Amino acid sequence: MDCCICELIQYLVCLALIAFLLAVVIAHVSAKMVDQTRHEKEKCFLTGEGKTESFPSLLDPHSLELSVVVPSYNEELRLPVMMDEAMEYLEKRQKKNRSFTYEVIVVDDGSKDKTTEVAMGYTRKYGAQKVRVLTLVRNRGKGGAVRMGTFSCRGRLILMADADGATKFADLEKVEDSLQSISPKPENMAISCGSRAHLEKESVAQRSLFRTFLMYGFHFLVWFFCVRGIKDTQCGFKLFTREAALKTFSSLHVERWAFDVELLYIAQCFKIPIAEVAINWTEIEGSKLVPFWSWLQMGMDLFIIRLRYLTGAWTLESDRKTQ
Repeated sequence: MDCCICELIQYLVCLALIAFLLAVVIAHVSAKMVDQTRHEKEKCFLTGEGKTESFPSLLDPHSLELSVVVPSYNEELRLPVMMDEAMEYLEKRQKKNRSFTYEVIVVDDGSKDKTTEVAMGYTRKYGAQKVRVLTLVRNRGKGGAVRMGTFSCRGRLILMADADGATKFADLEKVEDSLQSISPKPENMAISCGSRAHLEKESVAQRSLFRTFLMYGFHFLVWFFCVRGIKDTQCGFKLFTREAALKTFSSLHVERWAFDVELLYIAQCFKIPIAEVAINWTEIEGSKLVPFWSWLQMGMDLFIIRLRYLTGAWTLESDRKTQ
């Protein structure tokens, strides 16, 4: 009997070893750095007068105080609500403080609707110095859209904000204050994340048991595989210093829903200080997430992220700096 148990254990250990080696091989063979090259059409933006101008680079020195990157995929209906609120806040702030300068970069992630046309309406209204539209030739995913927009920024600080308007834009001040509390660090590296964790009890009461299970399961996988100490990695309201944005986005591989997790994982690997602050948030209809399949995809992405970094299939780029 004991002999049979020993043989069974050896058999299971061999199977586990083979499965692990197979996973490592697959991770290396399938791993590749994301193509960051731009199509010629993605290198430029249109002014309100219809003239073509080139986007700057994140490697350039900053020339504005704040850049807001808004990833947008088929958002012609929800984008105006978000943009109206954001522009009203930013314009009022600039009137109170003339030294405050800003830009909003709407990144149309290969939309099939009139997202670009809607966004261009704001360029014509406020001017291309304040609102620019980056239209991607193909759909890259939210992470890819945010990265492309970030690498086109002029701001000292860079804010990632969702197009659905779920977050009140005035909460930027909370996120800024939180960033300032940790920013006096070497090389000006800091990230401040808006968080919905304080709303979790209320959301659980409104969700089905199945969706609650998926949510807690995802939180566990994030903690187990990648990021610890951050309660809400997925909130689309994150503020970066320019240096921290360059450091993290230069190494980003994941372009779809789990990109936030990899971004924070990279930041923790580089020991970049990260703050988390509670913000107001309202669930908006029209989410692109499909409850089961999107969560399943994100779970697989978390495993792949950890495996590829653990085995050296992915590495961190550490030598790029702003001028």
